[in-house]
Amino acid sequence: MVLKDEFVIVLDFLPHGHPVGKPEPIAQVIGEKYFSLLEVVLREGVTVKPGDRLYIGPGKREEVDHIKKRITAKDLTNFARSELPHVVEEIVKKDEKRFVDFFNKAQPITTRLHQLELIPGVGKKHMWDIINERKKSPFKDFQDLKNRIKLLPDPRACIIKRILEELEDGDDRYRLFVSGPAPKKI
Repeated sequence: MVLKDEFVIVLDFLPHGHPVGKPEPIAQVIGEKYFSLLEVVLREGVTVKPGDRLYIGPGKREEVDHIKKRITAKDLTNFARSELPHVVEEIVKKDEKRFVDFFNKAQPITTRLHQLELIPGVGKKHMWDIINERKKSPFKDFQDLKNRIKLLPDPRACIIKRILEELEDGDDRYRLFVSGPAPKKI
């Protein structure tokens, strides 16, 4: 099952589409919740700019005519690729509670690997420190996490780095934040 986003953030707008193909207004976007990378076709006369938030859910869509396809990070325009880290950072900043809750609720994946260990900068020692501290009380925000876990790198930056790694590496075996890869073309 592929998890579907209802809202997306524009990374790039191509008013005439790709140089090769049907001339139609296309936006390359990233999902707000599952970080899906998509190309959407906009309604006639609609223009958008990077950072705009668009609705793509099952209800009536104002700006988006239809979702053209899922894409990978390799399919992004150079401009969209340059915007990606900034947009991911904004998404994480706006929904801090969700990502702090990851630290409060992360579980083992196997007997030898824990979800926390997939976060860059978190090894076995930090993992155990986080698990022991969250037993005392849940973390309230990133600052609380950083204050209570000695020598932990910036947790917000670590989450952003992990999301970007999952977006860049479409075959990543363990996904924490990004919905599954685009279907393979045969």
